[in-house]
Amino acid sequence: MKRVFLYIVLSFVLGTSVFAKDLTRKQYIEKYKDLAVREMLRTGIPASITLAQGLLESGNGNSILAKKGNNHFGIKCHDWTGPSMKMDDDRRNECFRKYDHAYDSYKDHSQFLTTRSRYAFLFKYGSNDYKRWAHGLKKAGYATDPQYAHRLIKIIDEENLHQLDQKGKGEDLIIEKPTGTDLADIDSYLEIDPFGARLEIANGVHYIITKKGDTFYSIEKNLGVSRKKLLKYNDLPRNYILQLNQRLYLHNKRGRAARGYNFHRVKEGESLYSIAQEYGVRLKRIRRFNGVDKNYKPEPGERIWLRNKKR
Repeated sequence: MKRVFLYIVLSFVLGTSVFAKDLTRKQYIEKYKDLAVREMLRTGIPASITLAQGLLESGNGNSILAKKGNNHFGIKCHDWTGPSMKMDDDRRNECFRKYDHAYDSYKDHSQFLTTRSRYAFLFKYGSNDYKRWAHGLKKAGYATDPQYAHRLIKIIDEENLHQLDQKGKGEDLIIEKPTGTDLADIDSYLEIDPFGARLEIANGVHYIITKKGDTFYSIEKNLGVSRKKLLKYNDLPRNYILQLNQRLYLHNKRGRAARGYNFHRVKEGESLYSIAQEYGVRLKRIRRFNGVDKNYKPEPGERIWLRNKKR
């Protein structure tokens, strides 16, 4: 009895409670839905998908990984250099990422999907096409469970989470600042992590516009994409020096422009490279579509094909 009493006293001193109840599904949704919407507006990942993954992977926020490591998405260490914890999963004693706050986990989930090329095709889908996203995540290997996509869709349908995919568009999203340490102070977090707020999308591919002070090192440190990959993704030479106000893609560009963009009418000062960057298409494919070599310089008013040239 003395040990139980001592445990209760220590629990309250340390800010925890032995009587704390697990979150229900609806409580989890209410607590984290605005984070999911914010990430959707920032990166294009459907809020319904993010929230359903959080619910499924963390057991409504009640898993040991979520409670002790603030890891709501079951993301393993991979190339992670931050804090970690060991858990049994597909194999014994696997390494999982550990975060200070829940928002860190939500933000890292977005970064995980936006900076890895195997997930790039997902961003061709709209942020309201949660079923294709769910099947796409399974296809890309996010989880080994063969029913993963169906489980996500079931959660979304049962809780009407697809309604969140329409929320916040065209309006300012306001999230109350946390009173404790369960959630990060989002405003101050974005101030010290400006890269996360700068993600933009073209042709389903994420990019940033470089600003003063950006370097390949700072981009790799903050967004997890190496200099070598950035050069490859943006058709740049090995000795390239980063310029101001340039569009820098974070994963492979597409093999052709989005539907509806069949060709581009050249303006004064434009090059094949600038056109390829504008539409998020690989430069080699632009040359192939137009039957030209690497030294070709387009003339103002010329039609440059962005997809297979129509006969």
